Amino acid sequence: MSSDVKYAVRLFRRSPGFTLTAVAALALGIGVNTAVFSVVNSVLLRPIAAPDPDHVVVFGTVRPNGPPLGASITRYLVWRQLGDVFENVSAYRFGTMDLTAVDKPQQVQMAQVSESYFRLFGLAAARGATFSPAQDQPNAGHFVVLSDGFWKRAFDRDPGILGKAISLSGSPYTVIGVLGADAVTESPRPVDVFVPFQIPSDSTDQNHFFTAAGRLRSGVTRGTIDARLAQATADFRRRFPNVSTMLPGYAFGVQPIRETIGRDIRKPLLVLSGAVALVLLIACANVANLLLMRAAGRRREIAIRSAAGASRAQIMRQLLTESMLLAMTGGVAGLIVGLAGVRALTAWNPVYVPGLQSAVEWRVAAFALAISLVTGVVFGLAPAIGSSRIRLDLALKENGGYAGTGFRQKRLRGLLVVSEVALAVMLVIGSGLLIRTFAVMRSANLGFTPSNVLMMDLSLAGDHYEKSANVTQLARTTIERIAAIAGVETVAVGCCPPVGPVPNGPYYIPGRPVNGNFHGRANYPVVSPDYFRVFQIPIVEGRGFTENDNAGAPLVAIINQTMARKFWPNGGAVGHLLGTTADSKDPPAEIIGVAGDTGDRTSLKDFEIVYFPLAQISDAYIGYLNRMPTKWMIRTRSGAGSAALTQNIRRELERASGLPVEAVHSMDELLDQSTAAQDFNLVLMLIFGVSALVLAAVGIYGVLSYSVEQRRREIGIRLALGGEPGGIRAFVFREGMRLAMTGTAIGIGAAVVFVRWIESLLVGVEPYDGITFLAAPAVLALVAGAAVWLPAIRASRIDPMIALRYE
Repeated sequence: MSSDVKYAVRLFRRSPGFTLTAVAALALGIGVNTAVFSVVNSVLLRPIAAPDPDHVVVFGTVRPNGPPLGASITRYLVWRQLGDVFENVSAYRFGTMDLTAVDKPQQVQMAQVSESYFRLFGLAAARGATFSPAQDQPNAGHFVVLSDGFWKRAFDRDPGILGKAISLSGSPYTVIGVLGADAVTESPRPVDVFVPFQIPSDSTDQNHFFTAAGRLRSGVTRGTIDARLAQATADFRRRFPNVSTMLPGYAFGVQPIRETIGRDIRKPLLVLSGAVALVLLIACANVANLLLMRAAGRRREIAIRSAAGASRAQIMRQLLTESMLLAMTGGVAGLIVGLAGVRALTAWNPVYVPGLQSAVEWRVAAFALAISLVTGVVFGLAPAIGSSRIRLDLALKENGGYAGTGFRQKRLRGLLVVSEVALAVMLVIGSGLLIRTFAVMRSANLGFTPSNVLMMDLSLAGDHYEKSANVTQLARTTIERIAAIAGVETVAVGCCPPVGPVPNGPYYIPGRPVNGNFHGRANYPVVSPDYFRVFQIPIVEGRGFTENDNAGAPLVAIINQTMARKFWPNGGAVGHLLGTTADSKDPPAEIIGVAGDTGDRTSLKDFEIVYFPLAQISDAYIGYLNRMPTKWMIRTRSGAGSAALTQNIRRELERASGLPVEAVHSMDELLDQSTAAQDFNLVLMLIFGVSALVLAAVGIYGVLSYSVEQRRREIGIRLALGGEPGGIRAFVFREGMRLAMTGTAIGIGAAVVFVRWIESLLVGVEPYDGITFLAAPAVLALVAGAAVWLPAIRASRIDPMIALRYE
């Protein structure tokens, strides 16, 4: 083996062009695979922060369409009673609070958890203790457990912190413990403080706003789990017969916690992993072709070695050693390329990719090593087998100009080129569909004007803001003070801008026939009066909200055009009543206006929307809304969106509220964040598509260049006998384009299946989009034509005398 390696190194040094081309192709294929695997490893394969994680499951309500619903308090109380199946069931959610009553208030990452959460996920206190069952009861008081990092950052590791009170969102919380430095949670961001959930056992809250997880008891079978959950579903339906989120076909279920991590991006990542594997196949085919051509030129050398006594196994070993050495060199280069790609992705890090790590872990390095070994065998096996089967009598008679021009060699090389082109067509079509998706999303009519709108978030968690009147007063005060700043045009406060998460619920229109106790579900934004002016959303019928739509006035609502067209296609929605459900004890609201439709770029669908005035929201609903940051939405005058103005607004908002602003961004930035997932998919598929095009072009060029070189004598004779250079060019061009067009036809057929695989990544574009299916082959034909034309030109310029003298 040592002599084989030394001989291979000498060969590669004598052929630097071949070596660099092969290593570059492998580095590209292995590098992009390593980069994508790093993302998969970070998101889907990272260890679960729980002891024996295979026994930890997440509860949910399974729906016929769409992902499972999360946990509500009523559901959690039911699941908590399944003690014969689960050792413990824990509730938890992640959010933010504010560290107040300090010189400079700051936002902190919060986990609201039930007392069993720490046992479930194996978290222990290094100082003090975690929550007891008594501390997790309603009205038990305010308690907090600190993370080690927050204890160090905010309190300089004060050893006397236990028993002290710290102010979180304006309320005093007693510190009862500090977790160890090695404590890890499943939160997207490191948690600073843990506060008890304190869920009341008699609650009827049906809102889904947290996660429930439990640990399976040893020996429990899947059949037992399904039977108990089915029984729990039936019991829940009997207790709450009119809950809108328990329609027919809905049922309680559990899912291993490992499968819930990165649930929203699991399928796109797997799709992209399959696509990047095609790039590696193209690279392998490319290098295999290079080795076949090289082996064909070495037939005389191999025949001499065989005649001198080398066995077939020794020859195969030598050739496989060369291919493995190429693969390992390409693997090292690919690991460097992959590391650079991971760092680029980390610097970009779209918000939808959690846990993206910049460091190459052992799994990633092992993956690069394994894929290098596999590719070395894949692209080296066929040339090694073929070369070891040569007939000595024929090989020793072969002239260099004819070596490797046999039918079998040509057929195998042509097959590899056709395969490269077919795979490239598939990836280019996939890239084209995502480009079309990008264009459709960017040209979508949003129904509002995002330019010159600033967004600022405040967390209103805490006892003081559990009252609707206090939130309304804060909104009124801050709006007045911000509106007085030069450069500010309009200010609004609410739960939700037109893009992003928004609460939703059932609605019922009194007087209309209904199958059940509600007519449908709608998004429920809660906003202050100037919301429609901030986003320039037109009121097409009736009026907008005013300051008179307050807690003492009759309840009112504004619906969007989609909902108005559904029930009042000829107009006349204003004046009708709107409730939540037919049996609701809350009075219905009067529809006072119809607003223009708004949408986002990610779905391009028109949703039914019901707007409610902030001043009329109940205390219970305000408490629910405060679980996510409240938005201050400010429209500035054209050209006034400077950093100085933004800082002035932020400073005034913090002074007026006494709370730290959590985030500042423009509406344009929010729109970009909303399409981060699609942009991420597009960039990766573009990289794959361009890589495939380059590799396919190199493959075609290499085969034709070698063919021209091997047929110099034939071409020289043709020219000497009166052949025209144009005819030679056409002959070589037809031969190359025949391979390209054959591969293109096969690739289009394969793409019919491939696009169904990536259909989930498309928005507003049909999988069999005619423009894409025409444009992608056209692009590949242009690239292939350029790759074919260069050898054709070189063939037509061969000097017959030199070619014949050379032979």
